[in-house]
Amino acid sequence: MRKTLRWLLSLVVLIGATGLGTASAGAAGGQADIKDRLLKIKGMSLIEEKPVEGYRFFVLDYEQPVDHRKPKKGTFKQRITVLHKSEKRPTVFFTSGYGLNTNPARSEPTRIIDGNQVSMEYRFFTPSRPQPADWTKLDIWQAASDQHRIYRALSPVYTRNWISTGGSKGGMTATYYRRFYPHDMAGTVAYVAPNNVDNNEDSAYDRFLANVGTPECRAALAGVERESLKRRDEMVARYEKEAADKGWTFDLVGSADRAFEVAVLDLSWAFWQYQRVSDCPTVPGRDATTEELYQFIERVSGFSFYSDQGMTPYVPYFYQAGTQLGQPSVKTPHVDDLLRYPGINEPRTFVPREIPMRFERNAMRDIDRWVRNHSSRMLFVNGENDPWRAEPFRLGKGSRDSALYVAPGANHGANINALREADRVAATESVLRWAGVRAEKTPSAQQRSAAELARPLVSFDRELDRPMVERLGGRLP
Repeated sequence: MRKTLRWLLSLVVLIGATGLGTASAGAAGGQADIKDRLLKIKGMSLIEEKPVEGYRFFVLDYEQPVDHRKPKKGTFKQRITVLHKSEKRPTVFFTSGYGLNTNPARSEPTRIIDGNQVSMEYRFFTPSRPQPADWTKLDIWQAASDQHRIYRALSPVYTRNWISTGGSKGGMTATYYRRFYPHDMAGTVAYVAPNNVDNNEDSAYDRFLANVGTPECRAALAGVERESLKRRDEMVARYEKEAADKGWTFDLVGSADRAFEVAVLDLSWAFWQYQRVSDCPTVPGRDATTEELYQFIERVSGFSFYSDQGMTPYVPYFYQAGTQLGQPSVKTPHVDDLLRYPGINEPRTFVPREIPMRFERNAMRDIDRWVRNHSSRMLFVNGENDPWRAEPFRLGKGSRDSALYVAPGANHGANINALREADRVAATESVLRWAGVRAEKTPSAQQRSAAELARPLVSFDRELDRPMVERLGGRLP
């Protein structure tokens, strides 16, 4: 009996050892770990890997040419992140058009298609800035070429369909990328992306602001702007005290008084960009105290943004606004008699004087012509009450398999989920189709309606699924 037990025990050990050997051989002969595959890409280096349930998340540096036309003339490190689901899933290429969120997050298209997500920090936003910085290399073609090069580097790993996306300046960026490299992506979803075709013609913004919301709300906002400028001395004294307490400086704008004037001029725009009609009752009335006016402007425009500490990180945006993108100028007849610095609210104010700027008026016209005449698989989503919708991208006879949607009552946070039901279904179906995925076609699913099937493939996650557009200060897209 003992001999039998010893024989059985030996057999179990032998089988276990054989199994372990087989497993090790399989791992060695199987596909490499995704981190190893990413780091084998020339120019790619790991900053860190962060834990996230259901994915792997990497923060990486990728070496890019400062000038894609002259790649041997110097390089810089550009930050990207990879939210990895599976090499067998499609991939979303996301950019905010600004800096990079280095925490795990999903864009709406990523949730819709249950895909991977590659996110890129826009060039010249720190730390993705060449040193020394040649600002002439900050333009939409160079940035599109950054994306193209990242796509080329990662597409052997992620071989399924790719979709580009972004919100606001990120939506603009996704569109410019498709204009210059139209065949990289299977489709593009551009959220709340303005299209300032003619920088000298901004009357569309004046008309929009004259009709958005309700007459009562517009009048109340105008009243706050005028009353705040009438109480400028009290308000600026309050501003300067807060700046001293918090270490804010105003070298870029010039003074707290100048920064205050810009904050007031941005108030109505910022209100409609981020608030809703339902917030109109929060607008202070004629009997408001100076402190109530101050706190309202702080909540809507954000006084800290107009300090050096708030604006300096966005110098690359203002540079682009003053050289290619354009910047809306709106008329303010109700406060013009109270202004000390007429014309201050323009990009040149917010870019250090040692950086030269020259406006290229044909850059946006070229993009507009391409969208109207040559684009395909483009989806634009705008908010009904968002001032940036005043000059949207428009589709033309040459636009194929594309659509423009407006979310009713929405602001700069508009997304596909906020659309009217028929539009939501159509938009979701387009994204799923472009990505090459469909909802599971089980026998029971065949009995369900198209509306039920046109749903994101994964459930909403409060931790991962962040708004497509981060709320910024001032008049930034």
